[in-house]
Amino acid sequence: MTVLDRIHQHRSIREYKPDPVPDALLTEILAAGIRASSSGNMQTYSIIVTRDRALREQLYIPHMKQNMALDAPVLLTFCADFHRMRHWLKLNDAPDNFDNFMSFMVAAIDAILVSQNVVMAAESKGLGICYMGSTLANCDEIGRILQLPPNVVPVVGFSLGYPAEDPAPSDRLPLAGLVHNETYHDYSDECIRDIYRERDVKGWQRYMSAPRLRQMIEESGVENLAQVYTTVKYTRESHQAFSKKVIDYLASQDFMN
Repeated sequence: MTVLDRIHQHRSIREYKPDPVPDALLTEILAAGIRASSSGNMQTYSIIVTRDRALREQLYIPHMKQNMALDAPVLLTFCADFHRMRHWLKLNDAPDNFDNFMSFMVAAIDAILVSQNVVMAAESKGLGICYMGSTLANCDEIGRILQLPPNVVPVVGFSLGYPAEDPAPSDRLPLAGLVHNETYHDYSDECIRDIYRERDVKGWQRYMSAPRLRQMIEESGVENLAQVYTTVKYTRESHQAFSKKVIDYLASQDFMN
């Protein structure tokens, strides 16, 4: 399978075989991961590999009780990390300019780039993954469990293992609705309807096919996919609460000076 074929076949895997991921294979895919682009070649990230069952049981709660946290043999957490570099700067009597929000953003982008490299390497070896947005949403609790020092913040993470399911790839919005030539071109009402036409149908069908989600949707009284996103999945109250949690944790981790 070519690289392009592999990319187009990406699926989120939520069910895993119990088979462990061999150490040599994990090292191989992580070595490929760190070849990702990095701002200034500073590589301001760290990767936490969690295999221990007891530790994954602790992470299960801040990962919003998603079964992948327990069923997959490996959890990978990619952290924005200026702790290591700031230590190096101190040893070399260099000014320390990295205790601010811009530094967090640089490190977060580094971590995200590495994570996607690891995904592609893992999938090329027959492994599956599922990204977990709970990594950032509950970064403070995850950081405590993983014993992260100041200037280190969990940004993105995923489960990793051999797939025990073969789901169809999720639909994507059409390319024409995502790409802007030369400058940004705003959308008319009809253009928005065209871009989301297929998503409105397939996304709704996907949610209604899952018994737990169907029950939540029916109990909430929503009528379309857009309402599912902001009434059931991502409420204003939850996003405001998570926003405050992340901002407070950034301050406590010395990223908001």
